[in-house]
Amino acid sequence: MANQKGALEGFYRLIMRRNSVYVSFIIAGAFFGERAVDYGVHKLWESKNVGKRYEDISVLGQRPVEE
Repeated sequence: MANQKGALEGFYRLIMRRNSVYVSFIIAGAFFGERAVDYGVHKLWESKNVGKRYEDISVLGQRPVEE
């Protein structure tokens, strides 16, 4: 229990002591968090839709070959 209290005090001393640092921490966290979620959802969507995407269908956009 004492270790957890020390970690919270360290977090307070490092981040939350000054309002400008705290607000910057929140804004940077939101920015990088949004990027991480966007990348993860994009990769998940691509993995679930392999073979169904426009890029995966080879006959789209091609003219039929006349013999």
